[in-house]
Amino acid sequence: MPSPSVLPTRRRELLKLIGAVPLAAGVLPALPARANPLAPTPAEAPAPAATAPGIVKPLPPETFTIRGTNAETRFEAFRDTGALTSVDRFFVRNHTSTPRLDENDWRLTVWGSALGGRRPVDFSYGQLRSLPSVTRTAVVECAGNGRSFFATQQGETVSGTPWTLGAIGAARWRGVRLRDVLHRAGVSSAAVDVMPRGLDDEFISGGVNLGRVRRPLPIAKALDDVILAYEMNGEPLPYDHGFPVRVIVPSWIGIASIKWLGDIEVSDTPLESPWNTQFYRLFGADHPPAGSQPLTRQTLKSAFELPLGAALEVDRPHRLTGRAWSAAAPVRAVEISTDGGAHWRRAQLHDTPRRHGWVRWSLPWHPRRTGPVELLARTTDRAGNRQPERTPHNTQGYLFDAVVRHPVTVVASANAHRAARSEPPYKGHMS
Repeated sequence: MPSPSVLPTRRRELLKLIGAVPLAAGVLPALPARANPLAPTPAEAPAPAATAPGIVKPLPPETFTIRGTNAETRFEAFRDTGALTSVDRFFVRNHTSTPRLDENDWRLTVWGSALGGRRPVDFSYGQLRSLPSVTRTAVVECAGNGRSFFATQQGETVSGTPWTLGAIGAARWRGVRLRDVLHRAGVSSAAVDVMPRGLDDEFISGGVNLGRVRRPLPIAKALDDVILAYEMNGEPLPYDHGFPVRVIVPSWIGIASIKWLGDIEVSDTPLESPWNTQFYRLFGADHPPAGSQPLTRQTLKSAFELPLGAALEVDRPHRLTGRAWSAAAPVRAVEISTDGGAHWRRAQLHDTPRRHGWVRWSLPWHPRRTGPVELLARTTDRAGNRQPERTPHNTQGYLFDAVVRHPVTVVASANAHRAARSEPPYKGHMS
């Protein structure tokens, strides 16, 4: 099996990583709702600079939550940004650490039993960039996005990184069609599966070396809308997001979009890896004993650009904002409840809903009384899918799509506190 040779260097000056103790990404126990992990750090105790083992780019604590080898974007960090996610706010999902590769030494090797000539075919970085290019705007979302809500909202135990809703980002990806590369390599009509493999370090789980991250794609999907991307938002891919080349599989779970692509196996028989047998299937009482079929398409969600547990002043207008997305079809509507689900109002959409993307939305809110409130956002797409009240449990916490109960507290305004010191209490009716 070919093994491309890639040297760990690059022309740009590299950032030095500061060591950090990773957050365990083990079992999430069933717990009652607890203090918000995204709540802002008090001004009197500023948070230290965030670091994560193996991630190259800066991770300011106001933008990211470190989760082991991963970095989750705080959803409020998207507020007042455009429809695309800039590199400095794009989440990072790493199994091991980010490799720093040199495009001059990089090669993509296409090999396997379903090549007509049966001999491996190599593509250099320059050769790949010389092929006809396409640009696709698409979100990349981890299959476990929202996983923590199985425990905190549904009271169920799951394993894996405890993401809230920030394991997602939208970018404009430029690259070449995978089908063009496969045809140039001589793929035959007997092809069944293709399996891209990354160049990051081999992944060890439970003391077992599972090799480099890789996951099969059916040939029909590979020849459809998959691209091999070398640019992100008009710039070469950053290290943490797959430089020099990564796979982008629109609307599928994030693991399909392999980073740091090194080789692609093309097979005339079905392929397997731990990432479609041991992981990224649904296991548990609600699923077949042997697990579901390997996961493919993501689901639908919506989220507030507001910290969980945020404090909002009473008797003043607020503009609630957020984002909504669906992997099945463009978003049709977003509904918001400011009373825990008793009543719903339709939010205004600020983007043209499109396949593979998300939309920004907003709704004015003028709270009239103080106290805790649960805000809810619910997405419906053009295929008729709507977020449910509950997601069926699976032991690894994938594809959470239920409406998230977003707690906030309505507090008295500073002006009201000042007035209370000089005026008698109001004894009229509170609306």
